Amino acid sequence: MNLLLVAHGTRDPAGSVVTERVAARAQRLLGVPVRACYADVRGPTPADALAELPGPTVAVPAFLAAGYHVRADVPEQLRATGRRDVVLAEAFGPDPLLVAAAAQRLADAGARPDDAVVFAVAASSDPHARLDGARAARRLGRLLGRPVTPAQIVLGDPAAARGPGHPHRSGVADVVARLRAEGAQRVVVASWLLAPGLFQRNLERGGADAVGAPLSDHPAVLDVLGARYADALAAHARSA
Repeated sequence: MNLLLVAHGTRDPAGSVVTERVAARAQRLLGVPVRACYADVRGPTPADALAELPGPTVAVPAFLAAGYHVRADVPEQLRATGRRDVVLAEAFGPDPLLVAAAAQRLADAGARPDDAVVFAVAASSDPHARLDGARAARRLGRLLGRPVTPAQIVLGDPAAARGPGHPHRSGVADVVARLRAEGAQRVVVASWLLAPGLFQRNLERGGADAVGAPLSDHPAVLDVLGARYADALAAHARSA
């Protein structure tokens, strides 16, 4: 089967370069046609990319959390194409391989064993997305063997990300400042993002001593993409 890699989309050209690079590497590794597309912001859309993929196709949502795009938007865009030969795979989610990759990115940025760690996720009002972000933060804490403080990446007014019932949720810069005020000598930020862009630049301006790079084309991303593709193939074969 073909593979359709569905990313969120960004206006930053560097983000789309990373997505296309992942798609090209997946095509070489899996030996099947692979196309990248975007659920929002930019093209090609899923419909555009599927026009270049005749025949059975597995669509893999490259999202770190099962928010609106994963649960509603991407499935609806695929249904709207009228294609009946497209199998929708599970999203990336808080996969342990990706959490380990985030830890490696943080170490590569110069994090030290006694640093206070902030785990930065894209702000979301979707409860499913918030649960996935919290699960990833807990996994990183267990992997590092020390507390990890979650924070939302907020563009604009930090209060907008808190939402009803979540008054403690605030932007990364707020959390970094609070940890310093509580006595942390150094504060580092683990990035829970897939691609460079505005959200990553927000992290880098947050006042931390070190900021991990986004996952981008880390080998773990290719491993998880391949695993989601294989799982979808197996599930399709069982249901045939």
